[in-house]
Amino acid sequence: MTPEIKARERIDQKLQQAGWIIQDMAALNLGAGVGVIVREYPTDTGPADYVMFVNRQAVGVIEAKRDSAAENITAVEQQTERYASATLKWRTEQTPLRFLFEATGQIIRFTDNADPAPRSREIFHFFPPQTLAEWLAQPNTLRRRLAEAMPALPERNLRDCQISAVTGLEQSLALNKPRALIHMATGAGKTFTAITSVYRLLKFGGAKRILFLVDTRNLGKQAHQEFMAYTPPDDGRKFTELYNVQRLASPHIDPHAQVCISTIQRMYSILSGEQIDDSAEDISLNEIEQTTKQAKHVRYNPAVAVDTFDLIIIDECHRSIYNLWKQVLDYFDAFLIGLTATPDNRTFGFFNENIVAEYTYEQSVADGVNVGYDVFEIETTITQQGSELKAKEWVDHRDRATRKKRWAETEADTIYTGKELDRSVVNPSQIRQVIQAMKNAVETQIFPARKETPKTLIFAKTDSHADDIINMVREVYGQGNAFCKKVTYRAEEDADSILSSFRNDYYPRIAVTVDMIATGTDVKPLEVLLFMRDVRSKGYYEQMKGRGVRSLDGESLKRVSNSAEGAKTRFVLIDAVGVEKSLKTESRPLEKKPGVALKDLLQGVALGHRDDDTVLSLANRLVRLAKQLDDKAQARIEKASGGIPIAELGKSLIVALNPDAIVQTALNTAHAQGITRSEETLLPEEIEAARATRVAAACAPFDKPELREVIDTARRERDQLIDHINLDQVTFAGFSQQAETQAHSVIQTFTEYLKQHKDEIAALSFFYQQPYQRRQLTYDMIEELHEHLAKPPLMLTTERLWSAYARVQAAQVKGADRKRQLTDLVSLVRFALGLEGAQGELKPFADEVDKRFQAWIFRHNAQRGSAFTPEQTDWLRLMKDHIASSCSISRDDFDYAELADKGGLQKAWGVFGQELDGLMDELNVELVA
Repeated sequence: MTPEIKARERIDQKLQQAGWIIQDMAALNLGAGVGVIVREYPTDTGPADYVMFVNRQAVGVIEAKRDSAAENITAVEQQTERYASATLKWRTEQTPLRFLFEATGQIIRFTDNADPAPRSREIFHFFPPQTLAEWLAQPNTLRRRLAEAMPALPERNLRDCQISAVTGLEQSLALNKPRALIHMATGAGKTFTAITSVYRLLKFGGAKRILFLVDTRNLGKQAHQEFMAYTPPDDGRKFTELYNVQRLASPHIDPHAQVCISTIQRMYSILSGEQIDDSAEDISLNEIEQTTKQAKHVRYNPAVAVDTFDLIIIDECHRSIYNLWKQVLDYFDAFLIGLTATPDNRTFGFFNENIVAEYTYEQSVADGVNVGYDVFEIETTITQQGSELKAKEWVDHRDRATRKKRWAETEADTIYTGKELDRSVVNPSQIRQVIQAMKNAVETQIFPARKETPKTLIFAKTDSHADDIINMVREVYGQGNAFCKKVTYRAEEDADSILSSFRNDYYPRIAVTVDMIATGTDVKPLEVLLFMRDVRSKGYYEQMKGRGVRSLDGESLKRVSNSAEGAKTRFVLIDAVGVEKSLKTESRPLEKKPGVALKDLLQGVALGHRDDDTVLSLANRLVRLAKQLDDKAQARIEKASGGIPIAELGKSLIVALNPDAIVQTALNTAHAQGITRSEETLLPEEIEAARATRVAAACAPFDKPELREVIDTARRERDQLIDHINLDQVTFAGFSQQAETQAHSVIQTFTEYLKQHKDEIAALSFFYQQPYQRRQLTYDMIEELHEHLAKPPLMLTTERLWSAYARVQAAQVKGADRKRQLTDLVSLVRFALGLEGAQGELKPFADEVDKRFQAWIFRHNAQRGSAFTPEQTDWLRLMKDHIASSCSISRDDFDYAELADKGGLQKAWGVFGQELDGLMDELNVELVA
């Protein structure tokens, strides 16, 4: 057979598969079926290869070519147009035929002449005749409706980034662009945005059916729930009351469904006829290694026409769509719309670089949609270096699948690296040290004010590793089963139920997962992510980090974390395997200088330090602070800035460093100077000048010293300094060098103030006088001193002073982890003035009072010759406790608190008689001096 005949045979076969009846002119019978195709139909310009009839009416033409002509198939379009416009013998209408096809045995291209600016596109297979009949019955084509019939978008209840995404997509569709990419940061509401678009495309665009592709079955459930919850702005009914939504769980697509939700695995199974195990949809395709060996190829399935879907929305268009699974996308004649928070070069290339909306993680933090994050590192010797098991050592051997153990000798020396941990070798000590280090860090440094463990997610390497982690977490925290749960597809309990509890209930506090919560799954109260596994894929790592970025209001956070104060302002990524360093991630922490005080960042910017790290760090602090401050504090800052809210001050710094905006500024400047420039011809100095201009404008408000002071004052009332530490069996937990320098400065300022103001403040006069006069110290005097120290510009609160001494003289400072009392200022002053001696300790005032009380009562009992009675001793302890919190005691104090509850002054007089006043004087001197 000639190449032309071979091609014709394949074309005929495909047409017949699509339901067409093929006839020669000699056997013409247009009544044989809905769709009839006549070969070599005569026209006034010669016979057409194929003329298509639907319900006896000529509607289209096919120009057939041999396979070797495929690379020049578009050159045949003019020939197809000629036949479509020719006069067909025996046809009465003179209008051109609408549907134009060019085909070889391998390739089919199609043009609908009813489209605006008709443009050919490649299709996987011929359309059934019923499809062409439906299109003919419609007044306009889908593409014309998308170009002409979409009304303005109601913006109520939509974020700016969502408005930009919906309008950008509709503009792209109106221009008949086959692929579009929406890049939106995790947490910005991609699914809600997509549903908004789906609703408009169904209602106004007249789309027949839309496919919503998801990564896993769990994400399909989540998407289905969001469709059911969505209420459109122009209709009070739910989406699912207006349109049929099918979540595919079988090989059959409901012909009445207008939205189908499916994993790409499920759709591949439907098209290929290859059975799929339900568990195959439970694992993210990011977790599956792609192989060069292709599985069964997708072939035409008559039960699923190529026009089944008008649009395909690909949620989290990860790497899977570029390889084997791409066949699913190639099969359908549909617009492809990608949604992702983590695009890479392949993503941009696949979607023809048609980015219709871009909303980065940094922008989302600036807008308050998401929260920033800090990175806290845990290192252990074995994690870093591995270890060695010698031969003939008796150790447990465990079956990976059954976890059954046997006690046996090792056969040979086994050297293992950190990467082999929890796969070939499990080291319980390594897991224990990491969990213990995390517990210590969260409780003492990251969230020290919390009474309960913040919601924490741990990423494990395998299910077996997850089990080991869970057992260790329960042991280290001393908690029961409810405290820590596994959330993976192989968990014994229902994964969805555990996930719901983790999201909404008090327990579990800690969840361990391998992949189920890695992408897309919302758990807004999450505040700690612990990585105990490394990740190769940049995009997947970004997705995993994205589990913690969701913002949450204070009331909702408090519902699951009772001691949380205010809204969620950040999350902390605890890196126990070097995952942060092993990857060049797309989004980096905005916090570039965690050891630099906010005051120093503000001062640095005012003095002209405008490098990216400084500007971004200041932006991060301001955006975070905006979520923490009350209305009064925000109003003070807005007034000092000249009307700019603190959140906008931070956002403007981020926007100033936007690379695209910098380039545009440089182009505008060149144009204003009469210089012709393009992005490619801009000089480095022109770009740098544009950057400097933008950053200078954003930094200008910080030139005002009053603004810097009011921001720093507000921060000192709310913020905490987080220091990154390296842990190896917790051998070191310390602050950065910058923080130590700052602590020295605080101590120096404090001691100088004490010397300079000793004659002005009653409390200081007390400390500089002779010992016998110290009985004059009162609570009011200490309160007056604290007010002088705590107000600007010193801002030397008791907490800050104690923390500074703890950093600089840790060995001499006790009780640094306890809540400070105002009377601790007594201990601070004594320590600063050297009254405790060269080797003295800085201890909480109450501890010193306890110590002195024990010595006094022992001495007093010896001098009396008889001990105080038990009742007298109880009263003396109550008096001691009052002195610990108030510096002194007098008759008037028996009207307050526990002293009054025990009977007050009358009862105390009954217990001690005339000795009472003398004992009080004695205690005031002995316990405070």
